[in-house]
Amino acid sequence: MTSLAQQNVSELGGRLSVLNRQKQDHVQLDRLLHRLGDASDREHDRVLRSIYRLVFPHAFAEEAVLWPVMRRVLPDGHALTLRVEQEHQEINQLVTRLESLGRGSPAYQEVLGRVVALLRADVRDEEDALLPRLQARLSPAQLQLLGLAWEAVRWVAPTRAHPVVARRPPGNWLSALPLALVDRCRDLADAIADGRSGPATAPLRALSSGLSRVSHGIERLPGMRRGEDPSTRVSGRSPGRWTVFAVVSLAAASGALLAARRR
Repeated sequence: MTSLAQQNVSELGGRLSVLNRQKQDHVQLDRLLHRLGDASDREHDRVLRSIYRLVFPHAFAEEAVLWPVMRRVLPDGHALTLRVEQEHQEINQLVTRLESLGRGSPAYQEVLGRVVALLRADVRDEEDALLPRLQARLSPAQLQLLGLAWEAVRWVAPTRAHPVVARRPPGNWLSALPLALVDRCRDLADAIADGRSGPATAPLRALSSGLSRVSHGIERLPGMRRGEDPSTRVSGRSPGRWTVFAVVSLAAASGALLAARRR
């Protein structure tokens, strides 16, 4: 099998093929990781969030669209996809930990280094082993249809780390809409804060932090962990009814607030 890295657009099934779309994202990720290594303190968080907005929708679309197909068409599809899901799970857990650490923490660079190493390993696993196996089983037309589905899901997927929700359907499908709404409100709050300085950023940073807590509450709502393989499952109690009400209310209020701010 030939790695995707060594194939041109035609060999990958055309411009619309899911393989070509995957490779384009991997190239963009490589650029962002190099930028992160060279970023100033002021730019660091902004580049890191750009990586999140690329990586997490990409992985969500894989888990929702591609890996179920691989488990159907390959005799060892379960083992192949599970290894990547485990990498995705570790990345989600590490990024969640990274967000809880201050830049001055001694553990920050160690955790960040592990995240970068895992992202690079994930690309190699997919381009060298996983996706060429899918390529051998599907026609270019099928790869293009998968590409359209993958792209559609990627544009409505969550953009932040969520280690508790299932890496497989139906849990990941159930979590998509509420988490995507909260994540994109958080992205907007961070983007507005990036354009300001001084005390004016404090309410926006507080809103972003609050939305992070909301998203982690949503992860534990009933049904969000359905379909999870035991090896990627995070234990934890489900929230009570008042917690559910508070999470949904705060998410709705945050969305309305940010929509009004944009106008």
